[in-house]
Amino acid sequence: MSRPEHIAPPEIFYNDDEARKYTSNSRMIQIQAELTERAIELLKLPEDSNPLVLDVGCGSGLSGEVLSEHGYQWVGVDISRSMLSVAVDAERKGDVLEWDIGCGLPFKPASFDAVISISAIQWLCNADFSGAVPHKRLSAFFSSLYHSLQRGGKAVLQWYPENSKQMEMVTGVATRCGFTGGLLVDFPNSTKAKKYYLVLFTGGGVQALPQALGTENSTRSQAQVDRSGRSYHDRSGPGNKRGPSHRDELVC
Repeated sequence: MSRPEHIAPPEIFYNDDEARKYTSNSRMIQIQAELTERAIELLKLPEDSNPLVLDVGCGSGLSGEVLSEHGYQWVGVDISRSMLSVAVDAERKGDVLEWDIGCGLPFKPASFDAVISISAIQWLCNADFSGAVPHKRLSAFFSSLYHSLQRGGKAVLQWYPENSKQMEMVTGVATRCGFTGGLLVDFPNSTKAKKYYLVLFTGGGVQALPQALGTENSTRSQAQVDRSGRSYHDRSGPGNKRGPSHRDELVC
């Protein structure tokens, strides 16, 4: 089966029909919810905090619904107008913005406490239109992502890398843009259950990655990187709705 990003750019692939099918598919809803719950777990946000979370590639707002259930305020950005229309029609509690993340995020510095992304950043690895250079688009995204986060903020980006070359390219660009952290792989020995999360930190220094799932009886499946881009393996074991103008206050 062809990967969606090989078929068409996201704003074309996720047309009106595909957006409706995606959002009404009970299996897709369940998977999206499970991935979002795991991303939130990896963020480790303080229980008494009231964070503002950015959802990159928010689509129809399925992940946003989970964020709202946790009491988090959120803003979503996506390139598919059709998916965003579904989110608006469903009256999701977050604000949404149509934007190409490969052009860099349009938000003011230190706008967000945390960032999640579910099944989105692999789209940046393809040259799907004339003049698109994946490395440059990734650099624009990660550089703007770093500046959009509060100092000490975290980002958890779940994605589907196609191969090791993509993993090296994405993690390398992220670290050159100032992030520390690394790639965490849940259930690394399972073909079906294996999931990749890029867990990123701001603020300098090297922080330990959380424990990967499915590795309790084996070496932790994760690699960390410092700000120089060098990698090493760690072998240690109801939301408040922001007003409609809040998104505009954050945009440059």
